Amino acid sequence: MGAARWALAAALLTLSLLVPAAALTGTLGLREELNASLRNPGAPLGHAAAIAVDLDAGALLYSHNATAPVLPASTEKLPVSWAALVRLGPSFRFHTDVLGVGHREGTTWVGDLVIKGFGDPTFVSTDVDELARDVFAEGIRHVTGRVRGDESFFDRRRDAPGWKPGFLGIESPPLSALVVDRAHGWPRLSPPLLAARALRGALLRQGITVAGPHALGRAPARALLIAMDRSAPLAKIARALNADSDNFTAEMLLKALGASTGGLGTTRAGGAVVLQELRNAGISTDGVRIADGSGLSVDDRLTAATLAGVLRAGLTDERIRGAFRASLAVAGRSGTMRSRLPDLRGRVRGKTGTTNQASTLAGLVDGNVVFAVLHNGSPVNWWAARTAQDRFVTVLSGRG
Repeated sequence: MGAARWALAAALLTLSLLVPAAALTGTLGLREELNASLRNPGAPLGHAAAIAVDLDAGALLYSHNATAPVLPASTEKLPVSWAALVRLGPSFRFHTDVLGVGHREGTTWVGDLVIKGFGDPTFVSTDVDELARDVFAEGIRHVTGRVRGDESFFDRRRDAPGWKPGFLGIESPPLSALVVDRAHGWPRLSPPLLAARALRGALLRQGITVAGPHALGRAPARALLIAMDRSAPLAKIARALNADSDNFTAEMLLKALGASTGGLGTTRAGGAVVLQELRNAGISTDGVRIADGSGLSVDDRLTAATLAGVLRAGLTDERIRGAFRASLAVAGRSGTMRSRLPDLRGRVRGKTGTTNQASTLAGLVDGNVVFAVLHNGSPVNWWAARTAQDRFVTVLSGRG
């Protein structure tokens, strides 16, 4: 859908939020049923925000606090993944390079080798081994210097703004442009040093001698590309991000969006890109704050209306709709919805979210209605909120 059409659709949605749903759709009965589905003593209606919109026509079916900025939990990953698919494209692949600093004399590299990361969240030991085999295939048998790790594509912050101290290492591995095996090992808070050690070991196993130890370092612009690893396409990575709600992948992707503008990959720069893509699509950003990529931050804010706009944009844009739809968990079948809504197995695709202050669910019902339900609390009653959300979706599924 073009920007002009999205701007018109957004304007109609904003207008519709000011008019009772019954006046717009003639579905007073549906509105009453949806209101009733959300009423739960453990999750007060006043602490909930919800919306339901016809996917194709954009007609508003239901709205409650839909423009109120609330904590989104992991539904934050929806605008992040959508913006990444739009900005970078479903076929985008991360890469990790081995660069030579120095010069070659026969089978000897005189100088250092640098492994430089560009934000691949899926980079693992087998990829490092493949890079070592590629170096061997280039005819290099000796390295007179060190193997260095370069994370300069991103900043060096290991967590994101608004995270609790305990989140780092539990909810997400430390962030860096160069991370292998999700920074498993010691020192964990220096992912590029772990990666340099991994490459040095892989080179030795290939029969390539390395005179110096592993270390940190930044490759100069004149460094020579010797080998490159490429990730799976973003379309595949997005499935792990949304269906399995992978916090680490979300944060790395947000920083990669920040770097896509030509500057340093930071969480703040990535958030600015997401907001700009929302505006480009005519989706309201009033009250929206993209403080991180995963939804762990207490500084994040989304509205139900914005989530509905993102879902409609992702599911109707022919460039990305296949990848975006496939990234959502399927009720009763996959991801974080594997055990939810078993009676609607295969009929609901969505993104769940849970923190101690938010319980959320947003997605697609029967292929033709997008919805978002967000409960906040201090703390939120997860069981009561999920019960209300599941009832809401069940009512939507039987609206005909």
